[in-house]
Amino acid sequence: MSLIVEYLPLAILAVLTIGFAPLAWWMSRFFRPNRPSKWRDTTYECGSLPIGKAQIQFKFQYYLFAVVFVVFDLIATFLMVWAVAFSDLTDLAKCWIVFMMVVLLIGVFYALKKEEKIWI
Repeated sequence: MSLIVEYLPLAILAVLTIGFAPLAWWMSRFFRPNRPSKWRDTTYECGSLPIGKAQIQFKFQYYLFAVVFVVFDLIATFLMVWAVAFSDLTDLAKCWIVFMMVVLLIGVFYALKKEEKIWI
């Protein structure tokens, strides 16, 4: 019984956290104005009148740059944290570090190979 009482605030917070976004979305339907117009249906381009089609083909290279940046950002972040605590880590933890770095670098090489910048 005491375990339930101990975790009751955490359970209430979890329910509130999970329920907040759907509740806010549902409530916004009642408070927003609903006045459709031709001006609101046009594509917004920094205050200018839109020219041409709004939907264009997105180039893969921008996605590639984002993926490579995120991978190297993760590597740098984890390496800094692990460098501070490296002497206290067990051998199993060090093996997991190397495994994670290998997996992240495989992802980078895959992305670069897909872009055909390097040949492995």
